[in-house]
Amino acid sequence: MASARVLTRPRRVAIALAAVLVAVVGTGTNAEATPSISDIEGQINESWNKLEPLVEQYNELHSQLLQNQGKVATLKRQIEPLQVQVDLTMTRVSALSTQLYEHGATSPLDALLNSGTPATMADQLSTLDAMAHRQSDTIQGAADLLAKYNAQKQPLDRLVATESVQDASLAHEKTTIQKQMDNLQVLRRQAYGASGKAGGSLQPVACPAELTTGKGAIAAKTACQQIGKSYIWATAGPRTFDCSGLTLYAWGKAGVTLGHFTGWQWSETKSVSRSQLQPGDLVFYFSDHHHMGMYVGDGWVVHAPTTGDVVRMTQLSNPYLPIAGFRRPG
Repeated sequence: MASARVLTRPRRVAIALAAVLVAVVGTGTNAEATPSISDIEGQINESWNKLEPLVEQYNELHSQLLQNQGKVATLKRQIEPLQVQVDLTMTRVSALSTQLYEHGATSPLDALLNSGTPATMADQLSTLDAMAHRQSDTIQGAADLLAKYNAQKQPLDRLVATESVQDASLAHEKTTIQKQMDNLQVLRRQAYGASGKAGGSLQPVACPAELTTGKGAIAAKTACQQIGKSYIWATAGPRTFDCSGLTLYAWGKAGVTLGHFTGWQWSETKSVSRSQLQPGDLVFYFSDHHHMGMYVGDGWVVHAPTTGDVVRMTQLSNPYLPIAGFRRPG
């Protein structure tokens, strides 16, 4: 579950970033000093490196919400038969209560004692005792079923309550992120025109740049096939991707499941050195691992870079992307 601390920190980042973006956009529209493309590119990189961690935190919260929704559905299926039993038993108890109210608690005794002879008195008392036990067992059985039902339903109620809080928080985060994405796109249009997309070749060399076999090769080939598709935050294919969504999708085609969050993909995989890199290995950037891509051989990486851009290749040694480490799934 996401804690209140996790939800609060992105909001602080969002507020700080909003101030940065307003200042940057304002500078870009100053008629006295029109910034160069390289200046705006630097501003874009600086702003995006503050925004992308918020995107990845959203991915983490959204994935947790989906997991909770799955748990809720599973628990509902598990307690449905128990709920049916509770309903049936409570119907019987209700019928007994109605009978006692309408006829009085002594009417079964009166009926037995007045309808027989002294010779059958022992049998009548035995029958009365059995009736009392059956009523008592029915009531006790209902109480036991209710206790069992409530014990299983309480975790479900807690999950639903947590899910509702998360859902409201995610709606707020999504709106905040989208507003900042729109501001960032203003900078991109200043740099690259109406398309808002960076220039240069999306695939300067063959992709994958090295041919190998195994699951890593399948993942690398899949990542290469996504080149040119748009970056859309919080998506994992097949038409649009963010950075962790691209690697999740590519490795999924190789039969390996990864979480939609850079932090999870770091922890779910094993470390490899730069000299051990193979196509399919994951490349993480920045000290907090908020950006990542996939190594495809010969010093090249495929990644989903930023809003307004598309999946493309970049060199492993990229001055804008400080490497934090290399990991291998599977």
